[in-house]
Amino acid sequence: MIRIAVANQKGGVGKTTTAINVATALAATGWRVLLVDLDPQGNASTGLGVGQSAREWSSYHLLMGDCTLDEAVIPTKVPRLDLLAATADLSGAEIELVNADERAHRLSNALDESAGRWDVMLIDCPPSLGLLTMNAMVAAKYLLVPLQCEFFALEGLSQLLQTVERIRARFNPQLSIMGVVLTMYDKRNKLTDQVAEDTRACLGRVVFDTVIPRNVRLSEAPSHGMPALIYDFKCAGSEAYISLARELIARLPKEAKAA
Repeated sequence: MIRIAVANQKGGVGKTTTAINVATALAATGWRVLLVDLDPQGNASTGLGVGQSAREWSSYHLLMGDCTLDEAVIPTKVPRLDLLAATADLSGAEIELVNADERAHRLSNALDESAGRWDVMLIDCPPSLGLLTMNAMVAAKYLLVPLQCEFFALEGLSQLLQTVERIRARFNPQLSIMGVVLTMYDKRNKLTDQVAEDTRACLGRVVFDTVIPRNVRLSEAPSHGMPALIYDFKCAGSEAYISLARELIARLPKEAKAA
């Protein structure tokens, strides 16, 4: 089973949109997928049509040891895509876990319980580099980084990469960056082109060829409780995420593709 953390400490970069739609695309190709919502805002849960009343157990309860993964998982409307939802309780988890045993390994240990049930797990991280994101990076083997095409993007990325190195050194030497995906790309904006060029010059092949455009349909889909790939399969944003999923699968090790 492959675990991928979708992370960027900067908010508003399309992280949750990326997590939802990549998860949907992978499920559509036959993978059994679990999307773990680790953001207290719970946007991934809402974006998949799972309301607050349906979130009896959540990622907070899993981290606290109040339930098992199998008890907390909710099936979604997307075939082969399950969800571990988030609730507002998660906002206090970082404080509650400060003195807990194995505080950085809570998520990893909990996910190990049902390792064979899914082929891939995507973990939607909060927009911070706190204990929740640390748990995701300790649990994951790969990191998928959405990067908005704007001026301060590379500055924030360098901070994230430093955190990754610290996680590797102390907790998870297997963690590697699967790729950086450029989001909110606007070909009419010269600054967007410049940021894209600078990112590729700096990171090279780590950056995916696929770019995610600014797209109204991507923004509308969560309000209808569904991924953009289902809301409007033919829109530019959906087509871009299908292309990204293909690239992502191509970067996975051969044994993972046979899962």
